[in-house]
Amino acid sequence: MKHMLASLAVSAVLALAATAAQAACYADYKAKQDNPLRLHYGVMQVSACDAGAARAEIAARLAANGWTLLNVLSVFDETGLARRQANAGQYYLRY
Repeated sequence: MKHMLASLAVSAVLALAATAAQAACYADYKAKQDNPLRLHYGVMQVSACDAGAARAEIAARLAANGWTLLNVLSVFDETGLARRQANAGQYYLRY
């Protein structure tokens, strides 16, 4: 019985890990720096697939690097990465 419960627990952990790995979320955003004014469009991986939660995470990560978040354009999965890479340039998955 103990062996069966241990096997079940291991299976559950592996299933959750696989689900988490598949649920990668990304967001594209616009940010600025002042003095002199600089703008950039970027893409970053975020831990939440919700735009509100992603906004807070993005703002904090950008602020640590001297940028101010202007807006989050969208939150998407890995299928949307390729088409945004060229536009994001050096800010593609940078932060």
